[in-house]
Amino acid sequence: MTSDPTLERHFKGHRDNVTSVDFSCNMKQIATGSMDSCVMIWNMKPQMRAYRFDGHKDAVTSVQFSPSGHLVASASRDKTVRLWVPSRKAESTAFRAHTATVRSVNFSGDGQTLVTASDDKTIKVWTVHRQKFLFSLNQHINWVRCAKFSPDDRLIVSSSDDKTIKLWDKNSRECIHSFYEHAGYANHVDFHPGGTCVAAASTDNSVKVWDIRSHKMLQHYQVHSGVMNSLSFHSSGNFLITASNDSTMKILDLVEGKLLYTLHGHQGPVTCVAFSGTGEYFASGGSDEQVMVWKSNFDSSDCGDTVRLQHKTTSRIQAPPASSTGQPDFSMQPRVLHGQTSDPSEDFNRQDFQTAVHPQSSSRSGIQNRATQSHTYRDPTSSSTHQTQTQGLKHSSHVQAQSQASEGGVPPGLASTLEHIIGQLDILTQTVSILEQRLTLTEDKLKECLENQMEIGLHLQRQREEEEEEEEV
Repeated sequence: MTSDPTLERHFKGHRDNVTSVDFSCNMKQIATGSMDSCVMIWNMKPQMRAYRFDGHKDAVTSVQFSPSGHLVASASRDKTVRLWVPSRKAESTAFRAHTATVRSVNFSGDGQTLVTASDDKTIKVWTVHRQKFLFSLNQHINWVRCAKFSPDDRLIVSSSDDKTIKLWDKNSRECIHSFYEHAGYANHVDFHPGGTCVAAASTDNSVKVWDIRSHKMLQHYQVHSGVMNSLSFHSSGNFLITASNDSTMKILDLVEGKLLYTLHGHQGPVTCVAFSGTGEYFASGGSDEQVMVWKSNFDSSDCGDTVRLQHKTTSRIQAPPASSTGQPDFSMQPRVLHGQTSDPSEDFNRQDFQTAVHPQSSSRSGIQNRATQSHTYRDPTSSSTHQTQTQGLKHSSHVQAQSQASEGGVPPGLASTLEHIIGQLDILTQTVSILEQRLTLTEDKLKECLENQMEIGLHLQRQREEEEEEEEV
């Protein structure tokens, strides 16, 4: 790292919590959604004004630029998805996507399809052109918070209030695997740029990174003292940024498996965060109605190669609990799990671990921009070890612990009964989905009939007017 992240700009224009943020591919614009029902397009050039798009009738929950940057998709509590042209004219097209709040919207890598997630417990895939419904995925049994395409567009990952994270095959439309969250549910989930793992931001204040091939947990970070709302991978895959209700953002070094920075800037919960396409910048939004743009200042050598996360061991980081004032107490010491050898890039390959506690430094830099004050804290790698505890964790015992955790210690009889109930619920969900699709088709047909009837009526009216004109002549 050449220097700490710095706050470059901040925007204020929303009238309620900012819920989502995204960069355009050329870095010229930033899109945000808010509980105020508006989508805002912020221009990075200081001279250019922001665009406010009004169209949704309720809170905007998610926004994303298309890969080309020519469209912005927005999801809303009004059950619709809108596609906007990010220009002054604010042209948009809307379609009713679900029967309940739409929680997230995401473009495929080729920009041809959209995936949406909803409180109606379904995930739906649509064409961008004409917004044609393609298919739905129906195995979640509670609200679906988030759904994302994999980098190669072959898979979809989703997170739900049913405490599962599901992997789907887009072509077969089957659920490949379910990861289970025991303490909370994941508010946000996303694929690593390499496509081999997923990260989840959970309501139990933790971040988990899962290998999608071996289905093992690779890393578990307990660094926040509040519910986690959002996360974003750096384009190199080496870093992950998180946003939390504890009013901070954290930058995690995935290569060394450690907390790198703690960022203070928002007054209140940080609700969303996103890296730019190149990773040079990242943006955050909060309940303070502000949007902040930060420069990463990552050294090019840190971002050169994409991390290949291995699945033999689980790296865990724990941060100190919050102090009585509600702010994290940085004088305390986070526990960091490191490998025995000195090469940090091999931390994920260890079979035997050594637990080392490193103190976190005081504030490295105070960044002030206009009326907003932000602080960056760095977790040093060279600090002395205060407490060392050796744990001989063999791979077999680790796998056994993992399997026990995934099963949750449920007796076989109860497990089979629960599976049967879930199966029945799946059938009911699929039946409802089929009925919903038929209803959508019926609505479309009815709309066509009404349009045709209007056209016929207008045609007849013109004919009468022409006949009356001829009679008068």
